[in-house]
Amino acid sequence: MYHDDDRRAARGHWHAMHGGAWEPGEPGGPGQPGGPGSTDAERGGAGGEPPGGGRVRPTGWRMPVVVIVLSALAGYLLVDRFYGDIPLLPWTAIPTLGLLAVGEGITAVHTRRRIRRVPGTEPMDPLSAARLVALAKASAVFASVVVGAFGGMLVVLADRLTATDVRADAITASGTLASGVLLLGAALFLEHACRVPGEKPPGGPRT
Repeated sequence: MYHDDDRRAARGHWHAMHGGAWEPGEPGGPGQPGGPGSTDAERGGAGGEPPGGGRVRPTGWRMPVVVIVLSALAGYLLVDRFYGDIPLLPWTAIPTLGLLAVGEGITAVHTRRRIRRVPGTEPMDPLSAARLVALAKASAVFASVVVGAFGGMLVVLADRLTATDVRADAITASGTLASGVLLLGAALFLEHACRVPGEKPPGGPRT
């Protein structure tokens, strides 16, 4: 089965062999998208990139900071107002976030090696890299919310540590916050690992 490019090439070869001329407006003809004389933009952007396509901006530090601050404020207000109605915090979030951080960290190391074409590794499929970037960005947002919310909670609990239940919650919140920090670092590392060597991020230096 021919693809569109193959059809255009075959049609152009037929016209050349038979001395025929391209009909006005015929696909693949002069001045038509994909035809002789067409520009890069008509073929799908400079370098053959899809129209409207562009590189994804790196997360940077502003987004995590803003999310952490807003989450900390919300966590502080909610815990300060409703702490008496909140049951003891579950500790299961600590290993869960920790395992996610380890998994993304390991993935980042392997991804970095594959994108840099280290001998013995398979090249990274662009679609797979794009999915990993999406995962990294989502994880960074989630981790920022965790860090901010439990940080705000710790500020509230700091003045109530005389009670046994409060101390238990403070320990759990501290562990969850630490796991969130690890996940945030792993997510940003994974996103950075998906960059092509020498690629210049929008508004930033080369990696």
